[in-house]
Formats: sequence, structure tokens, C-alpha cells
Amino acid sequence: MARTPLYARRPVLAGVLRQLPLTAVLLVVAAGLLAVAAGNWRRGLVVVGLALVGAGVLRMLLPVRRLGFLAVRSTTTDVVLTTGTGLVLALVALAIPPG
Repeated sequence: MARTPLYARRPVLAGVLRQLPLTAVLLVVAAGLLAVAAGNWRRGLVVVGLALVGAGVLRMLLPVRRLGFLAVRSTTTDVVLTTGTGLVLALVALAIPPG
């Protein structure tokens, strides 16, 4: 006998599990923003940039059913935009000379 899928047995749990990649990215972004708020803006922006790069990598590697809200557009568009934005943010933060 086939087992009923998780989304049918426990829809709330299935929804929470589906958003784990987004939750992980948002936690890293929050850590970066805390570093910015604490006065270490360069390190904080690099962390936020790396979180965006990580979001792009997750979008590229995980199947659509596991991505949740990380899957917004086509895979190519999501990967290029999130990874590109993360790289630009991190590189600009590192390129600004310390004052």
C-alpha cells in the first residue's frame, strides 16, 4: 500500500520544510545586517553578498519542490540575478578602501 505524501498528511510541516532553504539564506542575511548595525559594515555586506551567492547555488542544485520561495522565476534567471547581485555586493564592499 502506498504511503500518503507528507503534504497531504501534515501540510503545515510540509510547508515549513519547503521553506528551509529560504530560511537559511535569511538567517545569514540577518547575521550580516547585525554586523552592519554593530559597525562592521564591510564584513556585514560581504556576508550578505555571500548569502545571495548561496541562494543562487541552492537554486541551481535543489529540485523545484524543495526550493519554496527561492524559486521565483526560471532557474537561469534566478541563478544569474542572485549570484550576480551577491558577487557585486561583496566585491564592491571589499573594493571600497578603509577610511
